[in-house]
Amino acid sequence: MAVDARVKDVELSTEEFRYRTPIKFGGATVDRVTLLNAAVTVELAGGRVARGHGSMPLGNVWAFPSRSLSYAQTLTAMRAVADEIATIYARSTVAGHPIDIAHALEPEFATAADHVARRQQLGEPIPALATLVAASPIDAAVHDAYGKALGLNAFQTLTPEFLRHDLGHYLGAEFAGLRLHDYVRATPQATMPVYHLVGALDPLTAADVSQTVGDGLPETLADWIATDGLTHLKIKLAGDDPAWDLHRVLGVNAVAEAARTGGPWAYSLDFNERCPDAAYLVELLTRLAESSPRAYDRVQYVEQPTARDLAANRHNVMHAAAALKPVVIDESLVGLESLKLAREMGYTGAAFKACKGQSQTLLLAAAAQVYGLFRCVQDLTCPGASLVHSAALAAHLPGVVAIEANARQYVPAANAGWESRFPGLFTVHGGVLATGQLTGVGVCAIPEG
Repeated sequence: MAVDARVKDVELSTEEFRYRTPIKFGGATVDRVTLLNAAVTVELAGGRVARGHGSMPLGNVWAFPSRSLSYAQTLTAMRAVADEIATIYARSTVAGHPIDIAHALEPEFATAADHVARRQQLGEPIPALATLVAASPIDAAVHDAYGKALGLNAFQTLTPEFLRHDLGHYLGAEFAGLRLHDYVRATPQATMPVYHLVGALDPLTAADVSQTVGDGLPETLADWIATDGLTHLKIKLAGDDPAWDLHRVLGVNAVAEAARTGGPWAYSLDFNERCPDAAYLVELLTRLAESSPRAYDRVQYVEQPTARDLAANRHNVMHAAAALKPVVIDESLVGLESLKLAREMGYTGAAFKACKGQSQTLLLAAAAQVYGLFRCVQDLTCPGASLVHSAALAAHLPGVVAIEANARQYVPAANAGWESRFPGLFTVHGGVLATGQLTGVGVCAIPEG
């Protein structure tokens, strides 16, 4: 008999941090972060009560891009959506596993977002992606509380003993009879390589530094490689300047090859939807293979090259590009239908993020395995508790070979005090993070306070 839980209370709070250096992606530059923190109390059917925690950057520049609204307006809207979702959870009488609760309540989130858009007179709808991000720390906190109430790691509560329904209940008839725990690691990977972000503004060598930060952390890609022993590099590209993009990849590769530490190398190329079409990507990969076969061979996968609205851009099929390298959706992935459409359009992989919700991510990651898709987990420049959550997710999903931890580069102040709680998770040693420790009760054994 499954152990049901009900949400009793939800509290939200925020923290603000400035970046040590700005990050540029998708044509936008970001220099700050607002963390949304959730504290949720759940009660089990037997009366046991526990309090769980979740945290996630609101990431409005990424989740709610707008040509007409300001940074403050999109951030305020997402914060208001979070408040609405918190109320939905707190007033709900749904009982079940955290995945059951999220599955039952998620249809109400879009309505809540529409209410916020009208109330704030935004003049445009709040994207589904922004709504998922706003809900994610609450969902994480429910999972955390449920695990704590049972005295178990949250990833151990996915068996039929706790989760009564099969995947068909959540994902449809084609998944009938399949069980979620068969698509999640029982224990996390011991270590995982970190995918170090190379932003479009980031200096590669000392010659690229116009003004030093002077805080004792590495200033260039070459410095980061020497300090952390990196092996995996995520390269942000323009998507609208093929000469610059090729030069950037070759420049990163030159720095990597010159390093005395690090390697063997793996690269991911991230265009953040900026490519006009799939032909741009095919041309870039072809030119890269001609210019540097070694650099080309090191490209592990390509992220979201074209616009996130797949239905409105059905002509941008990825079959030719995906024949060269795995091409994964990121911003496009907001539910099962988008995963199916992407697969139909030739995408061969999916990027999963804790910021889209623990419940949905686990279900979609299982679907991706059934479909035989390439899988990776990325963060949203997640510091503190949100990195612990993201790392736990990555370490428990089969097929995921590396992990992102961008906050150590851009907002290390938000990581203060966390390395002592999780040694080796906030400081990279030999190019890897120590993920095997993420076995405590709750989502990721985040201490109180």
